[in-house]
Amino acid sequence: MGKEPLLQKVRIQEDIESDKKTRVNGGDDDGPITFVLLLTTLTALWGTFSYGTAAGFTSPAQTGMMEGLNLSLAEFSFFGSVLTIGGLVGAALSGRFADLFGRRGALWVSNSFCMAGWLMIAFSQATWSLDIGRFLLGVASGVTSYVVPVYIVEIAPKRIRGAFSAVSMLVMCASMAFSFLVGSVISWQNLALFSTVPCVLEFAGLFFIPESPRWLSRNGRVKESEVALQRLRGNSTDITKEAAEIKKYMENLQESKEDGFLELFKPRYSRAVIVGIGLLVLQQLGGLSGYTFYMSSIFNKAGFPNNVGVTIATVVQATMSVFGLIIVDKFGRRPLLMVATGMMCLGSFITGLSFLFQSYALLENYTSISTLIGVLVFLTSMTIGMGGIPWVIVSEMTPMNIKGSSGTLCNITSWSSNWFVSYTFNFLFQWSSSGVFFLYSTISGMGILFVMKMVPETRGRSLEEIQADVAR
Repeated sequence: MGKEPLLQKVRIQEDIESDKKTRVNGGDDDGPITFVLLLTTLTALWGTFSYGTAAGFTSPAQTGMMEGLNLSLAEFSFFGSVLTIGGLVGAALSGRFADLFGRRGALWVSNSFCMAGWLMIAFSQATWSLDIGRFLLGVASGVTSYVVPVYIVEIAPKRIRGAFSAVSMLVMCASMAFSFLVGSVISWQNLALFSTVPCVLEFAGLFFIPESPRWLSRNGRVKESEVALQRLRGNSTDITKEAAEIKKYMENLQESKEDGFLELFKPRYSRAVIVGIGLLVLQQLGGLSGYTFYMSSIFNKAGFPNNVGVTIATVVQATMSVFGLIIVDKFGRRPLLMVATGMMCLGSFITGLSFLFQSYALLENYTSISTLIGVLVFLTSMTIGMGGIPWVIVSEMTPMNIKGSSGTLCNITSWSSNWFVSYTFNFLFQWSSSGVFFLYSTISGMGILFVMKMVPETRGRSLEEIQADVAR
C-alpha cells in the first residue's frame, strides 16, 4: 500500500516530463478561442452573476421591504444574513454535487435553487417565505462559488485560463452594480423578478454546452471526454496531445480510490490543501466582507457622501477588473497575488490611519479623501488578484481524486470566514474605527509572507503538470 502512491506519482511525473519535451520540440497549440468555449464560459458565469445580484439585493431593497411588509430591523437583518447560512449549506454540498453530477450537472442544481429562491422572494407576503427564498439563494451561491471556477479552469486552454477565470470578478462587480442601480428605480418585487433573467439565460445555455472533459475522463467516459474536448477546441484543432495527457493522468488516478476528507491530510496533498485554505482565509480575514457589506458605514464615519463613494468604488472595481483580465496571464498568478496582498495591507493601513487621525482631531479635512483612497486601494487589490485568483489556484492545484472533498473544505472555510468577518465588523468598528483596519492590515501583511513561501506559479502549465508537481 505504501508503494502505490509513490509509483503513481512517478508514472504521472514521467508522463508530464514526456509532454514537456513534446512541447519544446513540436510546439504547444491550445487551439483557438471557439464559440463553444465562449458560450460555455458565459453560461457558467450567469451563475456568478446571480450570486452577485443576491449579495447586492438587500441594499436597494431594504427601505421598500421594511415599509411594505412592516418588517422590523431585526427581521430584515435576519433576512440578509440567511444568505450566508444557505451559503454554508451550499458549500458543504458543492464538492459532492460537482463529483456526483458533474460540473454542468451541479450548475443545473444551483440554477434550480436560484430560480426558486428569487420567485419565492418576489411573491412573498410573509417573513418565513422571504427567509426561505433567501436561504435557497444562499445554497445556490455556495454551490456556484465553487463549481464555476472549477468548471472554467477545466475547460479553458492554459494560455488564457487565468483571464477566463478572472472574468468572474468583473461579472461579480457588474451584477452588484446591476442590483444597486436597477433597484434604485424599481420596486424590490420587480428587482427580484428581474434577477431571474440570469437564471433563465443560464438554464437555456446549459442545454448546449459540454461537460468538463476532465470530469468525464475521471469517470471512465473517455470517448465522451474527447468529444467534449473537440467541441471546446474546435473541429479544426488537433486535440491528440491534450486528450492523451488527460487520459494518462486519469488512468493513473484510477488506481487510487476516491479519497475522502481524512486523505486530505496526507503529505502528498498537504501543500494543495494548505495553499487553498490559506489563500481563502487571507481573502476573508483581510477584511473583504467588512469593506463590501459595510462600505456605507465606512464612508459615513469618514464624512464622505455615501452614494458618491459607492459609485466611485463600483467604477474603479469594474475598470480594474478589465485590467486584471489583461495582466493575469501576462505576469502570472504568484506575482499578482504578492502585489494584491501588499495592496490589501496598504489599503487597510491608509484607512486605519485616516480614522486614527480623525479620533485625535488631526488632519480632519483630509479624513474623507484619505479614507476613500484606502478603500479604493483595498478594492483594487481584490479586483486584480485576491478576489478571483485564490479560487483559480485552488482549482488548478487540486488533483481530481480529491477535488470534491478539498473543494468542499475550502468552500466551507471561505463561507465561514465570510460570516465571521461580516458578523464581527460592526463590533470591532465600534470598539475602534482605526483598530479594525490595522488588524486587517496586519493579517494582510502576514499574507505576503504566506504567498512568497507557499504559492507556486501555475501560469502556462497544464492542470496535470501542476497537480503532479504539487503532489511530489
